[in-house]
Amino acid sequence: MLLGSIELRDHNVTCAVSDNQINIKDKVEFPLSTPNETFKNIINYFKKIPDVKAIGISSFGPLELRSYSAKYGYITDSSRPNWSNVNLLGTLKHYLKVPMAFTTDVNSTAYGEYIASILNNKPVMSLVYITISKGVGAGIVNDGELVGYKGSPEIGHIYPKRHPKDQTFKGTCPYQGDCLEGLVAEPAFQARFNKSYQEVSMFNPIWDIVAYYIAQAAIQSTLLIRPQKIIIGGDIVNKIEIEKIRNEFKKLMNDYIKVDGNLDDYITLPSNSSKKLSIVGNTSLAKKAYYANDDVYA
Repeated sequence: MLLGSIELRDHNVTCAVSDNQINIKDKVEFPLSTPNETFKNIINYFKKIPDVKAIGISSFGPLELRSYSAKYGYITDSSRPNWSNVNLLGTLKHYLKVPMAFTTDVNSTAYGEYIASILNNKPVMSLVYITISKGVGAGIVNDGELVGYKGSPEIGHIYPKRHPKDQTFKGTCPYQGDCLEGLVAEPAFQARFNKSYQEVSMFNPIWDIVAYYIAQAAIQSTLLIRPQKIIIGGDIVNKIEIEKIRNEFKKLMNDYIKVDGNLDDYITLPSNSSKKLSIVGNTSLAKKAYYANDDVYA
């Protein structure tokens, strides 16, 4: 049995096919353009692979994920030109006519981490995946199920305690100013230094301040979810920064809760690229959708 994956993320669309054991067999990527052109490219790709039995779809948002809503499956008020009020799921179901799963891009990546842990015989049944790039997104898997009926958890918009040496920066979030996203995402670096985060030396004290804020998100995730693992990815976080985050987490938590095993295993970088994890997540969700379809048993 072949399973499909469709992901709309940033400025690209990735379509892929895996087998029943979630081994990726084929992948193609093309630029995100207008909805009509994008739908045409996706549909043409899968029409050439008629043995695909189900497809998992993940996308940038905001998405309507409430299955009872008349606009379930829509991209709603997107900031991307031409992509507001687009019936993504309904259009693809109409043309491809297979069972489909539908979720956010960060949810599919989080689910990919969950499935990858099982395939590697090191199952992580509860995890929080936080990604920090142009914004801050999060996906949570608990007991093998995605958390968040209406969408992905909005960890990026928690209000962290301000660092003693960072009291005056107003933040860059257009809604909340100095929420987590407004303090640590790429636009915050641009606003602080008038240059990209890539041009800011890792010796700059700002990286300790950013780690202080991200560690608070990890602490709140730990206290609320009690996961087995917290994975922090995205362009902002590298091997040096993840160690700073662990150190801040340890100081701020102050041994109130002991995490399972080693802190290096509890707060980690992603196990693979977000694109690969998303394919693994999407095809696995497609497999669930296939076996949840009554027509399979008819």
